[in-house]
Amino acid sequence: MTLKEQITEDMKAAMRAHEAERLGTIRMLLAACKQKEVDERVVLDDAAVVAIVDKLIKQRKDSVSAYEGAGRQDLADKEKAEIVVLEAYLPARLSEAEVKATVTALVAELGASSPGDMGKVMGAAKKQLAGKADMGMVSAAVKAALKQ
Repeated sequence: MTLKEQITEDMKAAMRAHEAERLGTIRMLLAACKQKEVDERVVLDDAAVVAIVDKLIKQRKDSVSAYEGAGRQDLADKEKAEIVVLEAYLPARLSEAEVKATVTALVAELGASSPGDMGKVMGAAKKQLAGKADMGMVSAAVKAALKQ
């Protein structure tokens, strides 16, 4: 079963269980997937769906910090609940040590030595680690590896 099919089944289950908040979040995710398919005229594979989930989680995290800064804890809590639902569709994430080891191997493989090579390393890291690790953590690991 593909990830998109799993999300659709979860939507049906949320409808049957009358879980309004979860249902709304899943519908929003499916709408984002459908929008991507229509815009680019493609059928999404699991990697593309994971990328959409990552993007939506990042948006929610940005919203949480903005709402908390504005003193709107009620809205921040709603966004946090959406993050929990969305994170269920992400594959297991790599630990910080695993990310650092992968980045170190990439830096050695590409022969990168200066901070000017960051774009080259990030491009390779993005291909290899997309959906498996938080790209902010990857970026920090690349910066640290190139400073040495």
